[in-house]
Amino acid sequence: MDTVGNTLTILLNGQRVGKKRVAVPFSRFTERLLTFMKEQKLIGDIRLQESPKAKLIVSLAYSEAGKGAISGSQRISKPGRRVYAGADFLPYSRQESGMIIVSTPEGLMNEKRARGKGIGGELICAIW
Repeated sequence: MDTVGNTLTILLNGQRVGKKRVAVPFSRFTERLLTFMKEQKLIGDIRLQESPKAKLIVSLAYSEAGKGAISGSQRISKPGRRVYAGADFLPYSRQESGMIIVSTPEGLMNEKRARGKGIGGELICAIW
């Protein structure tokens, strides 16, 4: 099961219908990914809901005009095909407001910061 792909789909679908909060199945990597997205101001608050199956409750971020902070996403590295890139071969995001999330030995970061530090890693997804 692709937890990152499911998380991105849940966030996008929630924003498209105008929800304030969505529930995402819990995993440690998903929690780190959502925390990184919160630091980048792509989503609002994150809260862990303990129940028979733990869930992360995510508050979605919208602009003052009511437009969602995330307009699209693409999963790059998938469970059946992992994609890695060295610091010299990190792709550039196509849009100024977009980013590519990279999992590095120093944690999750966008491609600009990873390139600046001179480290590569697994290309998780592109968000714009």
